[in-house]
Amino acid sequence: MATLLYNNRPALRPARAFNSLLNEMLRDTLPTVTEPVKSFVPAADILESENGFELHLAVPGVVKEDVKIDFQEGHLVISGERKAPVAEENAPKFRRVETGYGSFTRSFRLPETVDVTAIDAQLTDGILRVVLPFDSKKVTKHHIEVR
Repeated sequence: MATLLYNNRPALRPARAFNSLLNEMLRDTLPTVTEPVKSFVPAADILESENGFELHLAVPGVVKEDVKIDFQEGHLVISGERKAPVAEENAPKFRRVETGYGSFTRSFRLPETVDVTAIDAQLTDGILRVVLPFDSKKVTKHHIEVR
């Protein structure tokens, strides 16, 4: 019996994933938004190392004075605002809006092993980096040797 392989030659495989091709084709058929929305959800990346977690939040165009970070009831709450350009009489008008403007809020539940008093945040090049170090006094794993 013969085995059928679908598109097994790398030279004939498409360079981009099907989803990206489909998104590109449908992008021009979607209705065009010509006014900024009132809120958006920034993308987040969470990294873990042996020292703790690091949270990266993409907030391009947001100044640090417009970002607020709070810890309440086990949750880290990050909120802020990206102000849309003010429409003046002779200023250019939006023809298409694909970026997010307005207010945003993201909430992350933190494990008890994070030292909340040592959390540090820095906003550089549109990326908010929040360092969440582990509390060295709280132990979640420990191997006990049998004697």
